[in-house]
Amino acid sequence: MIEVEIQNEERQTQDRLRFSAVPRIGEGIRLKEPNGFWASYDVLDVWYQKAEYGEVWVPYLHVRMTPADSEASTAANDAEENEREVVPFRT
Repeated sequence: MIEVEIQNEERQTQDRLRFSAVPRIGEGIRLKEPNGFWASYDVLDVWYQKAEYGEVWVPYLHVRMTPADSEASTAANDAEENEREVVPFRT
């Protein structure tokens, strides 16, 4: 497993995740949003920086939400603001 630092352009956050292979520029990955839903992200940039320990290079990804998911996420956030929640088995 390869530990990769992901810099999220949408949320201005940094996370470390483990991958079996480093995603390439243009590929898509799925990340969990703070609201608990999964969203698609596009890899914009990949670079490597030398780690603070030893002769190890750590991969970094710069990602941005896929445009179609970005619109869906905005709609979901609007729904939360209006206190309309999707409950699948409401009686």
